[in-house]
Amino acid sequence: MFFRQKPMTLPDAAEALPGRAEEMSIAPNHFVNGAPLKGPYPEGAETIYFGLGCFWGAERLFWQLPGVIVTAVGYQGGHTPNPSYEETCSGLTGHTEAVKVVYDPAKVSLETLLKTFWEEHDPTQGMRQGNDMGTQYRSAIYTTTPQQAEIVEKSREAYGAALRQRGLGPITTEIAPAGPFYYAETYHQQYLAKNPNGYCGLAGTGVSCPIGLGVAAG
Repeated sequence: MFFRQKPMTLPDAAEALPGRAEEMSIAPNHFVNGAPLKGPYPEGAETIYFGLGCFWGAERLFWQLPGVIVTAVGYQGGHTPNPSYEETCSGLTGHTEAVKVVYDPAKVSLETLLKTFWEEHDPTQGMRQGNDMGTQYRSAIYTTTPQQAEIVEKSREAYGAALRQRGLGPITTEIAPAGPFYYAETYHQQYLAKNPNGYCGLAGTGVSCPIGLGVAAG
C-alpha cells in the first residue's frame, strides 16, 4: 500500500481522490453460478447493496442463499468515480466495500437477506469491523426502492432493540438510497470461491435478529 495511514472520518467531495471515467474491466460472469454480473437479470428481480466489513466473506454469505440470483463486490457510498481497491483502502474515496445482491423476491424475502446481514457482522462498530479498521469497512445498506427502505428501517429498529437488551451499543449502519456502485477488480469477485482458505474476518454479535422469527418488518 502506498497510503500509510487510513483516516477514520469520511472525506467530503473536495477532499476525495479524482478517480477516472473508465469503468473497471471485470469478468462477465459469476465464478460460482455463471450468472451475468452486470445483467440482464430475470424479470421481477430486485437489487440491494450491503456493506458489512471485508467484502470477500460478505459476498459468500449471500451467494449461498437460495433465491439469490447473483452477487458482486464493489465500492459504494463515496465520491470517487471508478476507484481502485488501493484508492478505496486509502480512505480518500469515501466508499465502503459493498456487496451487490440481486434476488428473486418470490424465492427469498428481503427479511431473510436482512437477517443474514444483521447477524453476520457487528453493526455497532462505526468505521471498522473487528480488526479491519477504516471507513471502507463501515456497515451500510443501500436500497433501490421505497419499499425496501421501509423494511430496512423497521429491521434496524427491531435489531437495535435486541442489541440493547443484550447491553450492546447503538447501530451505526449507514442506510441510504443506493448511489453509484463501482465493480471491484475481477480478482475480488467471488474471492473465497477462488481462494477457499482466504481471509474472512466477519464475526457477528451472537444476538439473533427477530426479523423472520415472527416479527414483521413490513
